[in-house]
Amino acid sequence: MPINFKFSYQVGNVLRALALVMLASFTMSAYSASKTILVLGDSLSAEYGLARGEGWVNLLQKKLEAEKISVPIVNASISGETTSGGAARLQALLDKHQPAVVVIELGANDALRGLSLAATQQNLRGMVAAAKKAKAKVLLIGMQIPPNYGTDYTRQFADLFPKIAKETKSVLVPFMLKGVADQADPSLFQADRIHPAAVAHPIILNNIWPQLKPLLPK
Repeated sequence: MPINFKFSYQVGNVLRALALVMLASFTMSAYSASKTILVLGDSLSAEYGLARGEGWVNLLQKKLEAEKISVPIVNASISGETTSGGAARLQALLDKHQPAVVVIELGANDALRGLSLAATQQNLRGMVAAAKKAKAKVLLIGMQIPPNYGTDYTRQFADLFPKIAKETKSVLVPFMLKGVADQADPSLFQADRIHPAAVAHPIILNNIWPQLKPLLPK
């Protein structure tokens, strides 16, 4: 049977075109994969009482830019937020931003209100699970509260974070306010003696950066 070279040539062109389309699609998909960091926190991450740009999240963005790391940040933190509020908001944020890394900085308001630690644990676990299901890496930010809430409650609250990090195999910042809350220096806090002053936020960032950096998308 004679070979139709014209037909074979056309088929070859079609196959090459399809291959190029598939390669372009794969490349665009890989390139467009989200590199976003999503920060889900409370007033400690929402710049409460600070001038715009003074909080640790904005300082992190500046650090990334200075180190020529092209990773955008979505700061979805709300002052007064609890773990239940964060859990209710997280899925919509995951769907919208498809982050590569989720930083969970919640729990302090639960403790300050004396809420159930069992509920706090459940909410934190649920958020970690949702983030990992969305293929995001998780950084859990540990917190502590003053001892005037009772020795047992204070200890159990502090123990929540390493326990959940271990169970969920998540990366942990042991204590967000290390070098701030454990110092007898009133200049590190705002007038309410609860929220860190601007001068404390570089310290907070230094507590977070060593654990966050290895999670950043390449």
